[in-house]
Amino acid sequence: MRRTVSAHLELDVLEPAVLALLVAVADGAYERTDRLAVTCDGRLLDVTGLAEPHGTRMHRVQAPVGRLIVDYDATVVGTDRLPAANEHEAITYLRPSRYAESDRLIGLANVEFAGLSGTRLLSAVGQWVEAHVAYVAGSSAPTDGAVDTLLSGSGVCRDFAHLTVSLLRSMDMPARLVAVYAPGLMPMDFHAVAEALLDDVWHVIDATHLAPRGSMLRISTGRDAADTAFLSTHHGQVTLLSQEVTATVDGDLPIEDWSEVVELR
Repeated sequence: MRRTVSAHLELDVLEPAVLALLVAVADGAYERTDRLAVTCDGRLLDVTGLAEPHGTRMHRVQAPVGRLIVDYDATVVGTDRLPAANEHEAITYLRPSRYAESDRLIGLANVEFAGLSGTRLLSAVGQWVEAHVAYVAGSSAPTDGAVDTLLSGSGVCRDFAHLTVSLLRSMDMPARLVAVYAPGLMPMDFHAVAEALLDDVWHVIDATHLAPRGSMLRISTGRDAADTAFLSTHHGQVTLLSQEVTATVDGDLPIEDWSEVVELR
């Protein structure tokens, strides 16, 4: 499989700031060729690469005042294979987190998914979130968590993923959020999905059903969006003016069967 992705961000830096970028394709077993360039008013800036867990590649930029442009592109050939999960991961991704308040949803989960486990639980949670949340662009705030999404009944991909993660954790199944490039996604953007640990293998759940899981490409992995946001700014004032994301796969997109368990490859 050959996948090609890109991201273009334009920002207005009003006060000097530190930027943390999570736009690069994660390290993996595939063959990857990529390029990241950050400029401010046409001047190339230094970028520091920082290794994060699960192959995540953060890039840190000291941004001066001015118009800042981030350009990233990558070509990936082949597929990835994650190592078996360890005990630390299994415990870490059972815990409640900032946007995945699983401890507040235990009662609901125990009623809705009583007696379910394994692949039946994965399928049931994905179907439940799809049935109870409407995908509405712009309907949620950046600080909304799973409980907010449940109460409002609408959201975007990260909201679907947070609610999915929370319900699975409430049923004692380790779950986490993954930011991905998603060929076939409409409208095209960065995408967020859930991963759940079953039999030492991480399986992807996407209750939005907006893109086939078989061609998704991992960017970052963490407890929730606090660990996976494509842009974080610190110590200054920055306005995101525009963003453009592309993701394609050579040939036809994979045929999706939502009843199957799938790994991010």
